[in-house]
Order: sequence, then structure tokens, then C-alpha cells
Amino acid sequence: MFSEKEIQKIRNQFPILKEKVYSNPLIYMDNAATTQKPLKVIQATKNYYSTMNSNIHRGLHYLSHKATLYVENVRKKIQKFIHAKYSSEIIFTKGTTESINLVASSLASFIKKGDEIIISCIEHHSNLVPWQVLCKKKGAILKIISIYKNGFLKLKDFEFFISEKTKIVTISHISNVLGIINPVKNIIEKAHRYGALVLIDGAQVPSNLYLNMQDLNVDFYVFSAHKMYGPTGIGILYGKKKILEKLCPYQFGGEMIKNVSFDQTIYSDLPLKFEAGTPNIEGIVVWGAAIDFVKEIGISNIRSYKEKLLTYAMKRLKSIDGIQFYGYSSDFSEKSGIISFNLNKLHCFDVGSILDRLGIAVRTGHLCAQPLMNFFKVSGMIRVSFSVYNTFKEIDYLFESLLKAKKILLR
Repeated sequence: MFSEKEIQKIRNQFPILKEKVYSNPLIYMDNAATTQKPLKVIQATKNYYSTMNSNIHRGLHYLSHKATLYVENVRKKIQKFIHAKYSSEIIFTKGTTESINLVASSLASFIKKGDEIIISCIEHHSNLVPWQVLCKKKGAILKIISIYKNGFLKLKDFEFFISEKTKIVTISHISNVLGIINPVKNIIEKAHRYGALVLIDGAQVPSNLYLNMQDLNVDFYVFSAHKMYGPTGIGILYGKKKILEKLCPYQFGGEMIKNVSFDQTIYSDLPLKFEAGTPNIEGIVVWGAAIDFVKEIGISNIRSYKEKLLTYAMKRLKSIDGIQFYGYSSDFSEKSGIISFNLNKLHCFDVGSILDRLGIAVRTGHLCAQPLMNFFKVSGMIRVSFSVYNTFKEIDYLFESLLKAKKILLR
């Protein structure tokens, strides 16, 4: 566990934490939506535009070559970070959402009427809508794994649904609402027994859990940079090489072409085959700095510290009369640093607005998971999500602020 001095040293790397919100110190607890950026990342952005701004892969001149090397080095850095077998299995996208859409679109030709796709009721809209659209387009059937009242998956549903008709299983590794870590390795193993492909939405994972694609043996894994201290607008699709080589590209244009005539087009080899147009070069280069930041602190250290924050926060918040938690577990090793809740019958927006005036940034609403809200019979929730720069004192202030909000709204 980090000492107070070590946490302060980490906090000093995040300039935005010195900001004031309505004259109050900023307390940022919306990290499941996006994390703040350390100086290393901010400076990398300036360095990119100051020393190497150029288009990549296409130019023979010095700056183009330099930028290309940086981009491909980051690709290799991500390969090592997630233990992919080949760097060509790392496809750069705009983010998790585009990565999922890429797979759903590219797999369309392999799906026929009567085929089945399995998802769960906890999914982010980004891991629901693309599959819903694909099923309607191809006449396939969408099967939904339900959950228990505590938010954990009903794995007996999955075992009932999985069959030779199943072509795709797609599940979030960590729920963005409940913070529950799902047993994805077990799901992958069972899906593969029936010949189904598996995509794991890992948006909440990279700075929370150690990732090893060889151990998971997953077919596709997706996540974004901005939830691991990196820039927005950049993410990756990891896919097994032998599968990616069989898929048709998602978009068409420059860079992804090996040879083109008016009669036919031959696509480039992986990974360029799926990277049409000029990519977010700045985002890729800067993402490398964010990965360095995570590795310097250590994922196991981040995970351990967030578990301590979660334990402390649950102990404090549980004492508030009328609080309702969603995705509760007494075993915090089964959760990431996310707590979703409501206070009495108070509207989450009202509570969130008061917290905002007190300087606390949390997320409120349906959290891009409306079917899950329907399951719990609520219109929305309040979500608190921690990062390595949050403190126990901030949790104390959150507790006091929630009591204040409750008093104001119930008087």
C-alpha cells in the first residue's frame, strides 16, 4: 500500500487536481468515464507537435520516418503490455466503441439466419447495439445472460444458451456500472468448446488488472487509452492473427491498400488492413507515455490501493440511512474501484448536482446501460469510481457531502 507521501507524489503529477470547482478543491471520482492525465502524458503531447508532427507510413522524409517509428514502437509496447503474440494483432481504432463495431461489421459475412449471439444484460450500449443491429440485419438471435440481484452474472443462463448455434459471445470484463469482475476466462473456455468466437470488452481493465492474451486465449479484446491515463480518441482491437486475416476490412481508403486498380483492390497485410486513413498519430504516440506511467507505478500496486479505497468507502457509505448499492459483494477482490448507488428515493441528478457544487465529480444517470437500469427498476444511479490519485480524506469528504445533499433534498 502507498504511503501518504507516495500518494501525494503521484497527485503532484496531475495538474488538474489543483483546480478549484465553485471555490472548492476538485475531487475527481469519475474515473470509470475517463482518467486524468499525468505530466508525462501532457508533455508527450507537446513533444509530438514540437518535434515529429507528420503523417506516417507514407513519407520518405525524416519527420514521417520518425513519427512512424514512434507509432510502431507504441504498437509493440501495447503488444508486450497485454502479452499478444504478434504486434500485427494490435489494431489502432478510435476507441473501445469503434473496436467493437469493427468486429461486428467484419463478422457480418460469417453470420446467417438462425445463428445466435450471446451478450449479458450488464453491457454498455457499445457492446449491445452493434450486436443488436447485426442480428436484425442477418436474422440472427440475440441471447441475453441475466444477473442475480447482487449484480453477478447468472452463469447457468450462459450454460443453457451456449450451443453449436452460438457464433459469438461478447461480455464486459469489468462492468462499468457495477464494478464486478466477470469470470471471462471460464466463459471463453466454454464458448470455444462449441466453436464460438469471443470478444471481451475490456474498457475498464487496463489500469486495473494484469492482462495476458495468451492466458485468456480470447479471440478479440478491446479497450481505450483514456481510461488508463492516456488521451481520448484512441484505442485498440486485439485479435488473433489467424482470425483477423480471414475478416474483411471495416473501412476503406488510404493506407490499407496494397494494390488498387479500377478492376480490383488488394488489401494490405495486418495491421494496416484495418487502419484506413490517417490515424490519431498524436494519440498513439502519447499513449506510449501513459503505458509507461502505469508500468512505473505497477498494476498490482494500483489494484491493491484501489481495493483499499473501495473497502474504506463501502465502510463509510454503508452507514448512511437509505443508501441502496448495486453490484454489492463482501469480497472486494471480485470488484474494481466502482461503487454505484442511490440515496432513498432522491433523484440521482439532484444528488450529483449538489456534489458538483461541493467540488466532487461523479457520474449520474443511466451510465450507458439502460437495460441494466431497467433490471434494477431505476432511472439512473450515482457512480463513484476511484483512481490511484484519490485519497481516504476525499472519501471522508464524499461521505460528509452525501449527508449534506440528503439533508438539503429531504428538508
